[in-house]
Amino acid sequence: MRVWKMVAVVLVLLFTASTSFAAGFRLPEQGAKAMGMGFAFTAQADDPSAIYFNPAGLTQLKGSNVMVGVSYVRLNGGEYTGTTPVDDFTTGFTTVKNETQKSLDLFIPNAYYTKTTSDGFIAYGVGIFAPFGLGQEYENNHSSIFRNQVTKIDLQTVVVNPTIAFKINEVLSVGVGIDYMYGKAILEQTPWNPALIPGGQNGNVFDLKLDGDGDAWGYNFGVLLKPTENLRIGANYRSPFTLDIKDGDVTISNINAGAPPVVGTANGTKGSATLNLPATFALGVSYTMGKLTINADADWTFWSSYSSLPLTFTSPVLSDSNAAKNWKDVIAFRLGTEYRVTAPLSLRAGFVYDPTPAPESTMGPELPDADKLDYMVGVGYKIGAWTIDVAGMYVDKKDRTANNQNNATLTGFNGTWTGDSWLAGLDITYNF
Repeated sequence: MRVWKMVAVVLVLLFTASTSFAAGFRLPEQGAKAMGMGFAFTAQADDPSAIYFNPAGLTQLKGSNVMVGVSYVRLNGGEYTGTTPVDDFTTGFTTVKNETQKSLDLFIPNAYYTKTTSDGFIAYGVGIFAPFGLGQEYENNHSSIFRNQVTKIDLQTVVVNPTIAFKINEVLSVGVGIDYMYGKAILEQTPWNPALIPGGQNGNVFDLKLDGDGDAWGYNFGVLLKPTENLRIGANYRSPFTLDIKDGDVTISNINAGAPPVVGTANGTKGSATLNLPATFALGVSYTMGKLTINADADWTFWSSYSSLPLTFTSPVLSDSNAAKNWKDVIAFRLGTEYRVTAPLSLRAGFVYDPTPAPESTMGPELPDADKLDYMVGVGYKIGAWTIDVAGMYVDKKDRTANNQNNATLTGFNGTWTGDSWLAGLDITYNF
């Protein structure tokens, strides 16, 4: 366990894997070839990223392979127009306001090693990737209209995934793996109380920061069928994780002069949170006609496990909470194509319909999620033992309106969000 945690901690420090593109805060960006094909890769799974997309596909590889890469993300700040309870108690909470999230430049890493025996019946390896991440930040934690709910949230996860696959016969291959997850989370907010406005700081009570980490274990398995030379059918399951962020450091600063003196004693408090990260299941089909391959996947994310977000503190000065989320299970539909122009050159394209799991009633400013349409293109090129894969992706996030403002608890909002993002992926593979 110490070895896995050391590897995961180092990678979290080297890379910032904190954003949100697929349903909720799932990150399928674990291979540039798959990205270029709309992540419809469950039945193809013919490069080292099969460890993530379908471990049974490892039996298709030859010799030893090392693959490393990264996805660059430009997350354009979402824009909000509507009402919130903060700064508006004197006018009946009806003043229309605007807010813009910070635009963020982020990176999602991946690395894989695989080896296939000379007879092709056993393959094994290890993958390192970031399957979940969430990052949002607002411009000013002292004036944001969402500051009492969140001013910054940053969830980073890294999984180390040893894997083995077996070719049962010419038709059937199976694969299985163990997953160790390390996660790090930061939450910042500025509680607000209109009774403190005469004391200054716009009624802000104090600034709060919770910074902690934790780990969890899971597993995965996959199946690959080749009923004919041109047809492949694949399935891949990844288990849920229960990520416990335990005894995180809590920092209180900028305390309002009108706040009770006891607030200052909250420094040194420990905070904990539990994240129930969902299981996933993908079913895919791949068909090859000469130089052209066409793939289609249905991809389930079982977000119903994310029913609430419990936060607990060791000091009674800070109130525990258990915000309801009540997310729903969703199915993304993925299409991808690959055309092998020449032996070394391949061109790719993909499309994804990705529905949001977040109901309007519980949607919050930490993740104002919406249905998405993803458009991808990609190129692969082989140079001897080397393969270079690049991909580009545009995320068209649909406008999302919610009316869940609660003036009694000073939470929620009534308004509309807009936003989009784009990505670029690069992987380099060496075969030996």
